[in-house]
Amino acid sequence: MRLILIAFQFLTIIPLPFGIRCEKEDLGRSTAFFPLTGLAIGGQLAGANWLISPWLARPLCDALLITLLALITGALHLDGLADVCDGLAARGGRERFLAVMKDSQVGAVGAVGLVLALLLKWQALAAVPPEIKWQALLFFPALARFGQVLTMTGARHARQDGLGAAFALGTGSTALFFAFATAAAAGFYLFGFKGILPLAAVCLLTCAGRLFFQRKLGGLTGDTIGCISELNEILALVVISAVPLIRQ
Repeated sequence: MRLILIAFQFLTIIPLPFGIRCEKEDLGRSTAFFPLTGLAIGGQLAGANWLISPWLARPLCDALLITLLALITGALHLDGLADVCDGLAARGGRERFLAVMKDSQVGAVGAVGLVLALLLKWQALAAVPPEIKWQALLFFPALARFGQVLTMTGARHARQDGLGAAFALGTGSTALFFAFATAAAAGFYLFGFKGILPLAAVCLLTCAGRLFFQRKLGGLTGDTIGCISELNEILALVVISAVPLIRQ
């Protein structure tokens, strides 16, 4: 239970009414429960959709849901996406890329990346058929957080400091197996065997992103993990909305 709460506390800004003891090795072990936390986040989105959708037009409702997702997570991974966009736009090698990502200021390319990512996520959600919208809202945050575990497991680290390294050092095959089992079970419950499609897409994008950053930077950072997670949220919604066979 303590590891679940650690995962929830890290991935959301929702305050807990009590303190939690957290050792350094607990960070990596808590990643086993990242998809479960994603389901909790998705449950809040589905609940909000149930409350506001009867009163608002679909585009406005979906925009508010994407806003709520950013608020619940404290825009943690959006910040990583912006930093990576700035790093990719910077001229220079590995050290320059890392230095730009570490800068707390968001550049022009990072701002453009944020706008495009939020626009794509909003439109992908708007394209989800109404009859499976609540399933999609539950599932896509869990898939992206499973992608975080897949990204970190066995990866090299571009920096030895920072939260990304602390989490990745403690993430192992057991955490990955439990995270995968949670995501797969959620997909099967919500979509039947068709749930394998967005899960497979997230696995492919995660492996491609991990390979790219390990070649580009010699390892991963917290920002690159967050960037891949944001791309996975978009991809999961796109697959759910675009593949006719997944519709029920």
